[in-house]
Amino acid sequence: MAWYFWVIILVVLIFVGSYYSYKIKSERLMKKYNDPILVDRLMNGEIWQGQTRGQVIDSLGKPSDINEQVLKTKTKYTYKYNKKSKNRYGLKVIIENGIVIGWDKK
Repeated sequence: MAWYFWVIILVVLIFVGSYYSYKIKSERLMKKYNDPILVDRLMNGEIWQGQTRGQVIDSLGKPSDINEQVLKTKTKYTYKYNKKSKNRYGLKVIIENGIVIGWDKK
């Protein structure tokens, strides 16, 4: 068979695999949160103030790096995504006491 036949098969398998991966993640999140609007936002990779740490990970995945500051009245985490160079990241999500309070996207 011609080489292009195998290329077409490979492309189809990639699309089918992506679809089932998306579907499985969506179903897992629906079981976890039971809220279609929330699941849609998480599947779209959104972040917002008031979001929980778990929702950030469900939305964006595991961060490349995490900074932790323990203070008298709060614990502050900075989740870092999209590493650009040694200490530079494209997105930093700031979480205090388990809730997103802001982010810096470059």
